[in-house]
Amino acid sequence: MKILTFRAAIAAAALIAIAPASYAKDADTPVTEAELADHIRILSSDAFEGRGPGTEGEDRTIAYIVGEWAKAGLEPVPGSATPWLQGVPLVETQATRGSATFKAGGGDLAFGDDGIVLTGRDASLSLVDVPVVFVGYGIDGAGRVNADVKGKLAIMLFDAAPFGKDLPRYRERRQMLADAGAAGVLVIATDAVPWGQLREAVGGKTTRLASAKPGAPVTGFLSPEAAAALFQRAGQDGAALGAAAKAAGYKGAVLPVTADITATATVRAYQSNNIIAKLPGAKPDGKAVLFLGHWDHLGICAPDDPKDRICNGAVDNASGIAVLIAVAKRLAGGARPDRDIYFMATTSEEKGLLGAHWFADHPVVPLSDITVALNIDTVAISPRGTPVATIGRGKPAYDAVVRAVAGELGRKIDDDGEADPFIQRQDGWALGAKGVTSLMVGGSFSDMALLEKFLGSDYHEPADEFSDKVPLGGAAEDADLHVALGRAFADTQRWPGK
Repeated sequence: MKILTFRAAIAAAALIAIAPASYAKDADTPVTEAELADHIRILSSDAFEGRGPGTEGEDRTIAYIVGEWAKAGLEPVPGSATPWLQGVPLVETQATRGSATFKAGGGDLAFGDDGIVLTGRDASLSLVDVPVVFVGYGIDGAGRVNADVKGKLAIMLFDAAPFGKDLPRYRERRQMLADAGAAGVLVIATDAVPWGQLREAVGGKTTRLASAKPGAPVTGFLSPEAAAALFQRAGQDGAALGAAAKAAGYKGAVLPVTADITATATVRAYQSNNIIAKLPGAKPDGKAVLFLGHWDHLGICAPDDPKDRICNGAVDNASGIAVLIAVAKRLAGGARPDRDIYFMATTSEEKGLLGAHWFADHPVVPLSDITVALNIDTVAISPRGTPVATIGRGKPAYDAVVRAVAGELGRKIDDDGEADPFIQRQDGWALGAKGVTSLMVGGSFSDMALLEKFLGSDYHEPADEFSDKVPLGGAAEDADLHVALGRAFADTQRWPGK
């Protein structure tokens, strides 16, 4: 049934694509709040079931976005295996059971789920008499794995502070330990993240690209109390071990401990999709502009809640997709820009920027051709008149274009840098890592008080639903800004291309 629905959606969009574009008469007219509201209301309705990748909600989302882009006059990217779509192979894992028994000091030591949570990488795992090594922060001062972990269970500290913010974070260090052959990695939790949240995260579903490096066969967390008890049983002083681990040359400590570990999980492989369209340029010169925003959200996020089971994702990020549709409508319906312009709605941003990473590794347009990528995410935050902040700023030529275009629209620039820490939390980061200049421009990340209010309330909750209370004035202004930015960066005279 799902395949039939999916094919029907694409077929319907193809029929729409051959019809005359119906938006030309509105070209470059200001984007209205009502226009954005219409799109957001549909995309965040319960019928779309929270736009979860690999669900019928994805099929409905694809049909809607492709239909709107086709009506606007966009075209599928030539050479796509399925018109409009780039398949993204994913693997979903959910732990179902896990236990560990440590043999130390002549006896066994086991903890309940208040002391240890773990998950296996595969459907079934059984490890017996695995040596245990304490690796401190997992890396030395040069950023290399600091101990022999092959075939061992590595116990790692959570806090990355001793080695500075520019060295790999703990998740990356955990992967480095896996690459070095660790049979498992247990991270000692801190008070920075409540134990209940860690337990819920490990027991929840995780998704990775099918092509991603496999992690260690087993991963998880130890509570500080459980870690202290384990060190004591091993005849070690936990505080002394932690202090020693702060040295850049720390080489880890093999503990007189072995572990027996079992774990089971459900594993599901499936394909989701990036949605990609092209607006051919009037005078293409080998450079292109890319607009992107993620279409996915959390889907049915509360299966046992009789009141509201769906995380609808109205602000995050039906609002961004609404803006992408509005921008496509103006750019395709007015004077044709010089350069090719691509539009991409990515999948699985919420699961770790996975769709954007897949595109960056398997681009349908050479990354060297993309003169700028403009990401649009969570725009329905601020009112009209909010200054413009740029995530990814710092390249003078690009900053000058943003400043000039914003000024032409009567927008002020916010240069305080408060938005800078969000650079790794959005799809542009995946492209930036490949050398593509990626910017996220607008008012939502200018007013930190409003943004933090949303992040601390409706964000990633069923309450992120569309209503008249969702502010759309700033989103409409940001849509107009992106139309103007698209025209500026696609103008071969105004922007020579980088």
